[in-house]
Amino acid sequence: MDTPTNTILSTLLGEYDFTHRSLADEVNQVSGRIFGRPGAATDRDVRRWISGSMRWPTHRYPLPLAEIFDRPPEAMGFVPRGRTSRLPSPPSSVRPGQEEPVKRRAFLTASTAATLTLALRIEETPVRGRLTMTDVDRITTTIGRLDAHFTAIGGGALLTVATTYIDRLRTTMDGCTYGPRVEQARHTAISGLHSSAGWAAYDSGDNATSRLHHAAALQSGILAKDGHAQARAWSDLSAHSRAEGRHREALTINRAALESRQARQDPRIAGAAPLPPRHRPRPPRHGACARSLLAVEKAHDRFDTTAPPPPWLRFLDTAEIAGLAAIAHRATGRLPDAEKATAQALRLLGPSMHRNRAYYGIQLAQLQLAQGDTTSARATAATVDTTAVSSPRIAQRLATVHRHLATAQETP
Repeated sequence: MDTPTNTILSTLLGEYDFTHRSLADEVNQVSGRIFGRPGAATDRDVRRWISGSMRWPTHRYPLPLAEIFDRPPEAMGFVPRGRTSRLPSPPSSVRPGQEEPVKRRAFLTASTAATLTLALRIEETPVRGRLTMTDVDRITTTIGRLDAHFTAIGGGALLTVATTYIDRLRTTMDGCTYGPRVEQARHTAISGLHSSAGWAAYDSGDNATSRLHHAAALQSGILAKDGHAQARAWSDLSAHSRAEGRHREALTINRAALESRQARQDPRIAGAAPLPPRHRPRPPRHGACARSLLAVEKAHDRFDTTAPPPPWLRFLDTAEIAGLAAIAHRATGRLPDAEKATAQALRLLGPSMHRNRAYYGIQLAQLQLAQGDTTSARATAATVDTTAVSSPRIAQRLATVHRHLATAQETP
């Protein structure tokens, strides 16, 4: 049987400007730094990783690859296989007396969260001395990378990483000295980290913890006097309320997000605000949702493509707008339109967006089931791949779809 090509790793080579030979050389160099002696990877190994003939890197290569590409092996398109996929620990002779306990635990636990903790190097954030804007910029970059991991693999494995980093930054607050400008920037960074932790908790199925983190993100945004951070927190709180069925509350919060000066000035923030939710007991109105969709599309057309968006807004692309359209159509009972929009979102998603691909794949199967098309729903559900996704909530939704399929009648 033919093995699937690892298109994600192939894309990463292009993004990072690696050839097969140069990636092998970089892996060997990083392996030497981690394990005390260089690796023996060759361009042939890289070709086998990309071709899919080797589904998981052997020996000491997963950890160097995780550090090079700043993501766990699963998010590079590798498929774990039981005990052989455990990450190795470095020999005790490596850098004696310099290996911090946090870093040693990261190797030994051999989990996705530990791999990310190592790759993000959160233990390098200072906890004493003078904190500068350079330190804050480094913290902000790390949080941005954490956001990128969420869109790639989901939040289940990131909650531990995010909460660990929050604790680290609290220690930084208590142990370092800094000026007013750094203090404000630090509150902005902490606001972003709480937002990331909130969505990681949501993906893990912990709604209470998720709401606490989103509220803390708003508080830190207010302390920072940062309108963008506050707009993000309002938007997150609105989306959370809508997901829990508190539609009127979501609408009130959503208005606060859209009425902010930042939302009026930055079309990306306006586009990221959730669509007006469904109201009870009155049924949703298609006209209102259509107008909201048009507003989001117009906001997207006004995006400044010459300037990179903030890391937390990089998800807002044409695929996500199609997904928002599907949510709006579903809320107004227009299931065929919702199915078409969901299928469009799946076609537009990038190859590394494992979480969103699984999310919309499940949504497509649900919509097909709701319309009585059991045959299509079964075929769609069979294509949903959660191998590289760390999200208990998504796994639960997929299990529910399979339970419904098991008892459903086939479409005549």
